[in-house]
Amino acid sequence: MKKITGFVSILFVMALFVATYANAADYIGAKKCKACHMKQYKSWSETTMAHSFDVLKAGEKVAEKKKAGLEDKDYTTDPKCLKCHTTGYGKGGFVSMEKTPDLAGVQCESCHGAGSEYSALMKKNKEFPLAEAKAAGLVIPSEDEKGCMSCHGGESPFVEKVDAKYKFDFKERLKKTHEHFPLKNKH
Repeated sequence: MKKITGFVSILFVMALFVATYANAADYIGAKKCKACHMKQYKSWSETTMAHSFDVLKAGEKVAEKKKAGLEDKDYTTDPKCLKCHTTGYGKGGFVSMEKTPDLAGVQCESCHGAGSEYSALMKKNKEFPLAEAKAAGLVIPSEDEKGCMSCHGGESPFVEKVDAKYKFDFKERLKKTHEHFPLKNKH
């Protein structure tokens, strides 16, 4: 009886895992977004978010690391850092530079959600209803700052106490992510 209960428990956990992740959208990377959003891509590529993975390397931002109480060492494999300096880490996105280099840095999907589902919808219908895109996983960052606060909140060593420049102002930060160009089609 114990063997049967154990086996059923394992099947239940496996079914729960499949149900949770089977319909999850995949991360596609900023280069795919670039195909339709060239202006946004160019604007974003000049931001600190686009290059956020690089600051994890030894020798980068040494004074800032020291001020925050961090050593000048390589943090490019540190899970505590990767969740905020890559796209989709721990959620089916970035794994490592060897396996998923195209997801290094804070890219489009860090703010807008994993894009395989909503980008497919957008390709099919250039005038897609925004509600359908949202149902397919599109996140509109200006509607909710929780996504930003997951990295710019309490766990980061780079907070206002360390330096006033780290004070997070949601509305000001939105302006710094990329220039927000009008879209060609109505939604």
